[in-house]
Amino acid sequence: MAQRKQIFKCEVCGNITEVLHGGEGELVCCGQAMTLFEEKAAADEGKEKHVPVIEASEGGVTIKVGSNPHPMEEKHYIEWIEIVDDDTSCRHFLKPGQAPETFFECKNKNVSAREYCNVHGLWKS
Repeated sequence: MAQRKQIFKCEVCGNITEVLHGGEGELVCCGQAMTLFEEKAAADEGKEKHVPVIEASEGGVTIKVGSNPHPMEEKHYIEWIEIVDDDTSCRHFLKPGQAPETFFECKNKNVSAREYCNVHGLWKS
């Protein structure tokens, strides 16, 4: 059963999908089941370059990827950073060469963050 906010990937074509409304069915693309991304966290290997770091500031939060900045190379980079609270989420897409960080305007400072590395998958704060 797919649940809200889960991320799935097609291993054939590379499509990535986020579930907006969970359901009983299996997510299928290119004739086969899509792979669920498990969210990695601070306990996992590679955390120093992948776990989102949240810094509250005037008018919002800055999310930086990794306590050591993540590389942003053509073949290895952060594709997106997302801020999440119970009811809402907002995503910022990045490109190689950009800094692995972004600012989100928000009043709620009690948020979590996720980011997607094109090589090492989905990470959460």
